[in-house]
Parts: sequence; C-alpha cells; structure tokens
Amino acid sequence: MTDPLTTLTASAIASLAFQKFLESGASELAKKFSTEAIAKMDELRQKIWERLTGKHELAPDALQKAETGDKDAIDTVGTLLGVEMLDPAFAAEVRAIAQEIHAGKLQDNSNMTQNNYDQATGYQIKAEGGTNFIGTNHIHGKPE
Repeated sequence: MTDPLTTLTASAIASLAFQKFLESGASELAKKFSTEAIAKMDELRQKIWERLTGKHELAPDALQKAETGDKDAIDTVGTLLGVEMLDPAFAAEVRAIAQEIHAGKLQDNSNMTQNNYDQATGYQIKAEGGTNFIGTNHIHGKPE
C-alpha cells in the first residue's frame, strides 16, 4: 500500500489550495470540508504563493487567475508547483498540509434505498465528481 503523503500530486495539491474559488459558494465548500480544512486551504495557498512568486515568470498572473477559479490557471500553478516540489523539504511540508486538508473532507454517510421488482435492474451511485458511466447496452437486431 502506498503512503498517502507521497501520492498527492502537485496538481491535486494546487486544486486543494484553490478549492474555495472553484466552489460556487462558501456554503458549498462548508458542505464538503470542515472549518479546520478550509483554514488549512488558506495556509497552503499562501505557502504556494510565497514559493512561486519571484521564481517563475508565469506565477503572478497564474496565481491571480487561479483565485478567480480559472481551472487553466490552477493547472499552470500545479505545473509550477511540481517544479518547486523537486525540493524534498518543501514537498514534504506542502504534502503534509494537503493531507490535513484531505483528512478534513466531510464524509457523505447518507443512506440510499432502492426497491426493484419484476426482474428490474437499478443502479445507484454517490459520485463526488468526474464522469460516471453506469448501466448496460442492449443492441437488438442487425446493425445497418
């Protein structure tokens, strides 16, 4: 089993740092993260800002755009952060903060109930994000 502290990529860490700007509002963020985790996001973002500013030509513009929720800018910050994470001490520090944020993610423990009758098939899933392909394909007849 891999160590969770080493599996957090620079892109994932940048996304966590700017998560509050990606969410549609503070109430949405509060539904997903604890107040301690949200405070750590500010700390992580500040640490990234301090490290990147003055070292990379693209950093100031990317950081400002990232704070408006621009996903391309967050990807750029993630790339620049990846370069800076070649420094093992800085990488360990940033990953530790990101792990604390990740640990403060709130779990959805709600129940889902489904009753299927007469040979019916039902699918249920709780998805946090991304694309989910669920179900089956039935092809009847010959393709033309």
